[in-house]
Amino acid sequence: MKGHLRRWGSSVTAQPSPISSSQTIFSGIQPTGVPHLGNYLGALREWVRLQDNATEGTRLFYSIVDLHALTVPQDRCQLKKWRREAFATLLAVGLNPDRSTIFYQSAVPAHTELYWILSTVASMGYLSRMTQWKSKLQLPENTSLDHSAARSKLRLGLFSYPVLQAADILVHRATHVPVGEDQRQHLEFSRYTANSFNHLYGHIFPSPEALISPAKRVMSLKEPTLKMSKSHADSRSRILLTDSPYDIHRKVRAALTDSDASITYDPVRRPGVSNLIEILSHLDGRSCDDLSLEYKSASLRALKEDLAGRISDHLQGIRERYYSLMEDNSGYLDTVTEQGAQAARANADVTMKQIRKAMGL
Repeated sequence: MKGHLRRWGSSVTAQPSPISSSQTIFSGIQPTGVPHLGNYLGALREWVRLQDNATEGTRLFYSIVDLHALTVPQDRCQLKKWRREAFATLLAVGLNPDRSTIFYQSAVPAHTELYWILSTVASMGYLSRMTQWKSKLQLPENTSLDHSAARSKLRLGLFSYPVLQAADILVHRATHVPVGEDQRQHLEFSRYTANSFNHLYGHIFPSPEALISPAKRVMSLKEPTLKMSKSHADSRSRILLTDSPYDIHRKVRAALTDSDASITYDPVRRPGVSNLIEILSHLDGRSCDDLSLEYKSASLRALKEDLAGRISDHLQGIRERYYSLMEDNSGYLDTVTEQGAQAARANADVTMKQIRKAMGL
């Protein structure tokens, strides 16, 4: 979980079947303000789909994981603003607080209580092999804790945050966690930690399964070999969900392609054009190969104009709902926030009572 807004969270087919009753879905996203198109296509739209397709008995928990954001220094005023923007976005994209429990991680103390308990069974060796803390410190994947740079730069929170991530999932007894392929490693750690605890204290935690998002990673418009990110220096590299139609067209027109005027789908040799086709595929529903055939005789300018129009139309309702929520003075957003926190605390407390009894606390 990600200076830019990151999804995370938990093996199934690319289009998982509707979730059946008695199952619990959990996922979280870091608060870094308004999400970009990659966050939406890769995670948030899938959360809404899972909500809308779930049977009546399914429970859904979606969290703004603000404690995870603290693995890097935060400005308090900026973080407070980003938390609220992220929460409003979840409602704007279609999450229904009457159907899904939406809450701030920090509003549920059981997350950190279980984090400590799981720390007593979590494997240091396993954590040392995970890639996230190495990539955050810009260290090679084969870096060990014996590395001098790791010893000087690594903080406990960054090293052990997969344990908190496991606690996020397990405290709500989640059976399914929607994640991107790049987060599968963290779910495997959660499963391993759950099994270790169950072996010592009896079966309390289910073994959560991953729901892999059908959407591939959306790449940067300016560096199409890199994932779209809010940390990129060029704001034209990403499209925010609140961008105006003018800004969307401006950014798509400036998207990096290549000198070949034709349109073909070849992610290896033509990553820029292929990224545009993939984004259109996510929104259009047709395959990249079908789209490349349709645009075979079109110009790159025509492809970009069509794509920009499709993105703008798709995001219009989200953008309008977001600003309506942020400008509302009735206290609705605060009410939904507190209702979500109360529901999440009640659910987590059920788990913690079982754990305390099993451990003799």
